[in-house]
Amino acid sequence: MNALAATNRNFRQAARILGLDSKIEKSLLIPFREIKVCVGGVHDPKDDGTLVSYVGFRVQHDNSRGPMKGGIRYHPEVDPDEVNALAQLMTWKTAVADIPYGGAKGGIGCTPKDLSTSELERLTRVFTQKIHDLIGVNTDVPAPDMGTNAQDLGGSLGREAATGRGVVYATEALLAEHGKSVKGLTFAIQGFGNVGSWAAKLIHERGGKVIAVSDITGAVKNPNGIDIPALLQHKEATGKLADFGGADAMDSKDLLTHECDVLIPCALGGVLNRENAGGVKAKFIIEAANHPTDPEADEILSKKGVTILPDIYANAGGVTVSYFEWVQNIQGFMWEEEKVNQELKRYMTKAFNNIKGMCQSHNCNLRMGAFTLGVNRVARATQLRGWEA
Repeated sequence: MNALAATNRNFRQAARILGLDSKIEKSLLIPFREIKVCVGGVHDPKDDGTLVSYVGFRVQHDNSRGPMKGGIRYHPEVDPDEVNALAQLMTWKTAVADIPYGGAKGGIGCTPKDLSTSELERLTRVFTQKIHDLIGVNTDVPAPDMGTNAQDLGGSLGREAATGRGVVYATEALLAEHGKSVKGLTFAIQGFGNVGSWAAKLIHERGGKVIAVSDITGAVKNPNGIDIPALLQHKEATGKLADFGGADAMDSKDLLTHECDVLIPCALGGVLNRENAGGVKAKFIIEAANHPTDPEADEILSKKGVTILPDIYANAGGVTVSYFEWVQNIQGFMWEEEKVNQELKRYMTKAFNNIKGMCQSHNCNLRMGAFTLGVNRVARATQLRGWEA
């Protein structure tokens, strides 16, 4: 099931649980605005003078709770459906985190590693020029995403680590609910980019045992726990996980079904599906990636008694610190990193408690607890503004 179909399905289920009127349900699903532009071509030749055109998208899903917010990804598989699904997820995610934003998402269908820095910069400038009148600090605030970075002025301290740190705060909140803590538990982490590496580092610092890690370059395992700082150094030096002295090589495909207490998928969507869900041995899954669990896998895993912490909450640390960044820039008053992390922990803990409240009042799992929380807040804002007609 593709990301858009799965997101729509979760939304509809939440709308049913909340008893939303069909008129408002329909208006919440339709994006506020979809933008499609052609970038590159004659106005932006490549370094060698050849002409290549790319298609750029920006989907602005909802602005009932505040300006729209979401990343811009450069990836060969950027397509309108995926951008649409991710924009909608941002709407529910910002509402779950209780920050005054709505959802947006954008991207250009290109392969960033095949482009030089100057080509990427020009591509970004042309894309920005074309959507310029429809974005802005009070309208729609783009952010870095896959294949793009935070080369910018006026960023916030703690922003780079924010998604990974938020994942750890979310994990701590969930484990505390079950009378456990990170210390002494075993973790398997799929994906060792920004989110996965920060999550691994912070789990390691808290005394958790990261026993298996994978990324696109390979996978490593050590039942006694991997020395994460040493693995980070190795990856920095060699660009890959393979040949790391402090762990054994393993097949990347086996990571998701590796024996562990907590599984954290931090890579692409749709990795847990009906083929592999039955083999998952973890008791907890923390969705650090967007949409890593297919709805069919969701059902298999819940029957097995696996607790899944949903993406629209688990990875909301990034957008939460983006919000702190926005607040600091507007005020022209920058925070210490300690304050950023402290506030992030407060938001993540509060959101978890709110989700638990929804789970209790609607007798549902954490995914539906998070979806009903987010959808309800957006529906309420839409009605208060009189926009549902």
